Amino acid sequence: MKKYTNTGSKDTRSGFGAGMTELGQKNENVVALCADLIGSLKFDDFKKNHPERFFQIGIAEANMIGIAAGLTIGGKIPFTGTFANFSTGRVYDQIRQSVAYSEKNVKICASHAGLTLGEDGATHQILEDIGLMKMLPGMTVINTCDYNQTKAATLAIADHHGPVYLRFGRPVVPNFMPADEPFEIGKAIVLTEGTDVTIVATGHLVWEALIAAEALEAQGISAEVINIHTIKPLDEEAILKSLEKTKCIVTAEEHNILGGLGESISRVLALNSPLPQEFVAVNDSFGESGTPEQLMDKYKLNNQAIVEAVQRVMKRK
Repeated sequence: MKKYTNTGSKDTRSGFGAGMTELGQKNENVVALCADLIGSLKFDDFKKNHPERFFQIGIAEANMIGIAAGLTIGGKIPFTGTFANFSTGRVYDQIRQSVAYSEKNVKICASHAGLTLGEDGATHQILEDIGLMKMLPGMTVINTCDYNQTKAATLAIADHHGPVYLRFGRPVVPNFMPADEPFEIGKAIVLTEGTDVTIVATGHLVWEALIAAEALEAQGISAEVINIHTIKPLDEEAILKSLEKTKCIVTAEEHNILGGLGESISRVLALNSPLPQEFVAVNDSFGESGTPEQLMDKYKLNNQAIVEAVQRVMKRK
């Protein structure tokens, strides 16, 4: 099993920007639309190199989704970009009607997701977006963990036909997935093998899960860590295969406990193999202003919280 180490911290949104730069060069059908946040979404290079394929829509997110849906009719592959809150909650009706129901090949790319948006506070820190998007029929939902995986996902969704929600973040975080790691939509990645407990994490919590696994190893607990980058379609086979060994699971996500990855896995357990589960997630509340580190600690979205959840779930085996 390969050892995953931090090769230098980067922000995941820059991984998206690097992916868009590469797509601009290799696929002339890729177009980009932005809601007045070029710098925040790292669209700068794409705009500079392909001005004829870049559309600044302004603070008019609903219009942006409508234009994107229309562009698909001519064979274009539109990537929309704004904050996760404005990418989903503000324009849910347009996404439902013009993209999901109409089965349009739109890639909805959302930065600044979750608590780690930080100081902008609760009005911008959407924690229910995964739930909103996974409930839409035909919508693929992806939540990446680091720079390399975000770049790989950006490239992969261009080749996937159908609506996609790609979620990533604002802060600088460890970059630990190998640059050549294949990104396959709907396929989980087992990062460490273990026999005592399964830890399934997504987004910024994947690195915290790896740290937790090391701490648990020192306690004599063997943890299997799985990186779930695709929330929908969910890799049920990988989850159930792991649970055949461990018989218990902890889910970890930077999202509301309601409607996220944890609840999707609960459904898998209920239908296939009812086993103990503990959740590391925001407990049905809004966020608040603070640094990403302060907020992740206060809302218990860190490696210590994962360790404590493992200790609880193992008592329930």
